[in-house]
Amino acid sequence: MSANKMLTLFLTLFFCSIVAAQDSKPNFIIVMADDLGIGDLGLYGSELIDTPNLDRMASEGIYFESFYASANVCTASRGGLLTGRYPIRLGLVDDVARPSNDIHLTESEITIAEALKQEGYSTALFGKWHLGSRVEWYPLNHGFDEFYGALHSNDMAPFKLYRDDQVIEDPVDQTTLTQRYTSEALRFIEQNRENPFFLYIPHSFPHVPLFVTEEFEGKSNAGLYGDVVETIDWSMGQIFNKLTELGIDENTMVIFTSDNGPWFEGSSGQFRNRKGTSWEGGLRVPFIARWPSKIAANQQTSVAAMNIDIFPTILDFAEISAPREGTLDGKSLRGVLTNNEDSAHEFLYLFNNDRIAAVRSGKWKLVVETFYRTGVPSFDNSNSYYAPYGLLFDLEKDPTETYSYTREFPRVAEELRSHLIDGQKQFNSRVLPNMFNRL
Repeated sequence: MSANKMLTLFLTLFFCSIVAAQDSKPNFIIVMADDLGIGDLGLYGSELIDTPNLDRMASEGIYFESFYASANVCTASRGGLLTGRYPIRLGLVDDVARPSNDIHLTESEITIAEALKQEGYSTALFGKWHLGSRVEWYPLNHGFDEFYGALHSNDMAPFKLYRDDQVIEDPVDQTTLTQRYTSEALRFIEQNRENPFFLYIPHSFPHVPLFVTEEFEGKSNAGLYGDVVETIDWSMGQIFNKLTELGIDENTMVIFTSDNGPWFEGSSGQFRNRKGTSWEGGLRVPFIARWPSKIAANQQTSVAAMNIDIFPTILDFAEISAPREGTLDGKSLRGVLTNNEDSAHEFLYLFNNDRIAAVRSGKWKLVVETFYRTGVPSFDNSNSYYAPYGLLFDLEKDPTETYSYTREFPRVAEELRSHLIDGQKQFNSRVLPNMFNRL
């Protein structure tokens, strides 16, 4: 074969490979930590926990400063992420799923996995499910081809390890859970290197109780909690290495987030309070997205978004129509991720179980209730000092929610309150209780 023919053949194959890569369906990986605080990662300000892989992920993509979980506790937040709908629509509002109760994601709800599976994607979940403990509620019945992990939190007994619908370990050696979830993820990626795939890795940690292997014990400057977080960071590095090794890095979108704020340990950063509250520390979580061929490097954004936005974002990138038109509460973040656009949300609802506890719009946040030790104080009932609107915070000026500006900006408070009332009607949300009237 002549040199010219060889050059022509090479160029033909080269350009064909480019076209094929461009035409191939993208892969999607979502990694969710459990009870991880926004202040626990280096890129968000941690000086005690080393997270080089997540920091590099942000430097090679984008991270959000104002990203919210759709609930301040586990089950509801996970339901919101997987369906793109506020958890109140899912009925996940009274408690978290436990081995002893019937709380679950109903069969009628459509998950990211189901939507992608219908389009030829391989799907897998390796980690914590927490959306139902009966066999008919398992991940395999919600669009996942594979499941390896636990049905609920690691502090709930009996805590067992499953493969698909079978118990494979009881009791569970929790010291190696993160490594084993990672190993399953790497195997799945390898097996589906030539097929489009959706991989969901909801880690069991740093939810308590905490466990690590000897390799990571004492490695951080933040005790056992920090060791656990650094193990998760190691896991992210393994995933990125595998994607690069297989040559599918450019065609894979990777997302990292947490299900809510930190619980007994961990850092909320500069934000007020922790898991279970309506304050920023309970609901604001890390969010990092990396996709070398689509998302430019070294980006950060102050756009307010929520984990219900992940579903429509993936549908948008995969060029798939919403499974049921008009039923998603989330909005696609494609424009934010790729073109520095603003959020499509005029406002976001922040829930306390089945009550709208707060409303976020632009820089403003109106808080009308939150947990307070043994009760739920409301700030806008007729006998409250903060009536009739609640507490209004300027999160640009005062991200710690230290001072209310209700009296200085009554029209803003009134507008957000009107959105709240509309939401109560739309979702049939319960009216705020008359508690702590002395406030």
